Amino acid sequence: MQHTDNDRVRPINVKRAPRVPYLSVVGFSGSGKTTLMERLIGELTRRGLRLGTIKHDAHGFEIDRPGKDSWRHKQAGATVTMIASPHQIGMVRDVDHDHRLVELLPLLPKVDLVLAEGFKRGTHPKIEIHRPEANAKPACKGDPHLIAVVSNAALEWGVPCFELNDLCMLADFIQDHFHLARQRPLACVRIST
Repeated sequence: MQHTDNDRVRPINVKRAPRVPYLSVVGFSGSGKTTLMERLIGELTRRGLRLGTIKHDAHGFEIDRPGKDSWRHKQAGATVTMIASPHQIGMVRDVDHDHRLVELLPLLPKVDLVLAEGFKRGTHPKIEIHRPEANAKPACKGDPHLIAVVSNAALEWGVPCFELNDLCMLADFIQDHFHLARQRPLACVRIST
């Protein structure tokens, strides 16, 4: 039986998505998005929250390695391949477009908050990390969906501005913004930059 591209790709059902809060950490390459994500994930999970994360890659990626069984399945024509172990699962799926963040939420069930890295053009809450020495131009200044900025410079963007090492205050802000239960630990981890 011959398959067309339309037969092979089914849209993700957004209507099944739970009403989980989500936000993106945005900024240009080299700004420190991944480092901030790692620190936020650590702090928020330490506070008892269950997190899901999504990384956007506008250039495409290869999650599987050539020669591995799941890679061979995909190369042979499988539309979706999964690998499963007693501790984790992974999936590679063909898609027909660059998905918006909200379209991916159904794939992350049973979490309290979804943190995404990237998706700077979406219409969802964003926190920009901006270091003027890395990128003179900001990625989302003036965006109506920008809820805060993290920087090593004093910025007046009309949204709260957090210093790079103010992880506790940023985590508090996120919990307050999304009305997430506050079970603050006795001491917050201080970050050295």
